Amino acid sequence: MRTKSQTDSARASGGRISGTGTAIIAGGVILAVYHFLLRPWHRRWGASGDEVNRHLPGDEIVPEPSDETTRAVTVEAPSEEVWPWIVQLGQGRGGFYSYTWLENLFGADIHNVDRIVPELQELQEGDSIRMVREDYWLQSSVTSMTVERIDSGRTLILQGHDGGIWTFHLDPIDDDTTRFLVRGRKPETRSAVGYALRYLTYELPHFIMERGMMLGIKSRAEHDS
Repeated sequence: MRTKSQTDSARASGGRISGTGTAIIAGGVILAVYHFLLRPWHRRWGASGDEVNRHLPGDEIVPEPSDETTRAVTVEAPSEEVWPWIVQLGQGRGGFYSYTWLENLFGADIHNVDRIVPELQELQEGDSIRMVREDYWLQSSVTSMTVERIDSGRTLILQGHDGGIWTFHLDPIDDDTTRFLVRGRKPETRSAVGYALRYLTYELPHFIMERGMMLGIKSRAEHDS
């Protein structure tokens, strides 16, 4: 026969097991909702099916990506008024027009500008675009990117040290409207750990910042139009 203390101990142990099981189930439900609902939405935020499936300049640089996102927004301004904001992207340049409080929380030292800076308009292939300050504490493949290709007024392609590309593309709709597309392509990776880390820690924060950047460019271009 169990003593009262043994019974109480068994109940407490059962409660802990039950609580752990509930937490696992809840975590599984949250992960499933993210994977099947939120993730497909944010990976093609604002983009039509045709835009997601179409070829963009630079796709051939990473012909078989392990990961790809395509996002789009309509800017009520001519493409020639959107382009200057894209050209001056970068830390120590025009910033990224996104959530600086979040970027600077990690010491990136980003400062967004609200004007076109003439001296930042001369961008050439091979130029380096920093994502964070030059002496950033974490040196990785995402601290800077290189201008791989530039088609003035239409397309800017940046390439990271890992071989991935970040493409900014403008499609004029009419004299006063532009479709702004941003595509990211990552090269094939054989590291399951690397893929898991990207999935769990990079994808969603990157979407939040990229969406903020696109809307920041949109609002600035429309304000000046």
